[in-house]
Amino acid sequence: MKLASLKDGSRDGRLVVVSRDLTRCVAVPQIARTLQSALDRWAETAPQLRMISQRLNDGGYADDADAFHPIACHSPLPRAYQWADGSAYVNHVELVRKARGAELPESFWTDPLMYQGGSDSFLDPMGPIEALSEDWGIDLEAEIAVITDDVPAGVTVAAAAGHIQLLMLVNDVSLRNLIPAELAKGFGFFQSKPSSAFSPVAITPDELGPVWSDGKVQLPLRSSINDRLLGQPHAGTDMTFDFPTLIAHAAKTRPLCAGSIIGSGTVSNRGDDGGPGTSIEAGGAGYSCLAELRMIETLKLGKPKTSFLRFGDQVRIEMLDLDGSSIFGAIEQVVARSRPEES
Repeated sequence: MKLASLKDGSRDGRLVVVSRDLTRCVAVPQIARTLQSALDRWAETAPQLRMISQRLNDGGYADDADAFHPIACHSPLPRAYQWADGSAYVNHVELVRKARGAELPESFWTDPLMYQGGSDSFLDPMGPIEALSEDWGIDLEAEIAVITDDVPAGVTVAAAAGHIQLLMLVNDVSLRNLIPAELAKGFGFFQSKPSSAFSPVAITPDELGPVWSDGKVQLPLRSSINDRLLGQPHAGTDMTFDFPTLIAHAAKTRPLCAGSIIGSGTVSNRGDDGGPGTSIEAGGAGYSCLAELRMIETLKLGKPKTSFLRFGDQVRIEMLDLDGSSIFGAIEQVVARSRPEES
């Protein structure tokens, strides 16, 4: 089934069940008012929501369903108790560390890298990416994320797989030029990682059919800037750590409450020769962020030629099924200058 949170003037939106083709939706206040409320009682609410989804996809609710418009959506969870983002694609980590002159420790290939992001205010999937200055190095990062039910501390990788209830796409916005100084303090990301955006809908893993296997999504993830394809790396390829492994890592010393979001990190593929991936123009899979493209340009040309995002740039992140239909709906955002509140 597919679920979304429509804007209704409240912080957490109104939960709706969305048709598989993303054209119709039905509100379900009799089951749960919000997605977080549904997740808090997932064993009870999921079967009821599935019945609504089945009827909707079978053509029911002719008089009760509304047209579904992604512009009316919050991110599926407009705010969450937990947003922890991994770096499952070690190729990406290696490239961005090279960009700031840092070596990749060997342990990164065996122990997942993860940071705890801000989860109190996510961006709308079609809302602006706001920043005070282009000098901050505004970048997109196209990712996949899962939403869990309640996960006990110390969960095994095998058991963690059963706690994955929903999947979404992510734009994990990064301010690249703020990262080096912030990490040099030795205390992790904060200012350099502003609010992220998620796809209009979250889906249950069964919606993916056979392309959900081995704890990974076996499809390309497309990213475009100003209608020009930046990349379509395959999400199931070069994913060093699958989602159950990421969940077990996050829950090693603490439980995760229902509604916790665990991200994959930037989807990234190596080249056919085992080296860095190549651009779309060169016949490769391209990139899910500008930092990777700029690093490749630096390796080849001595310096990057592509700028980070500028005000007015349009970003689109989407995943298509094997028939070419959008699975999650698209994240479509415009980069805009923010206006700080004046006293």
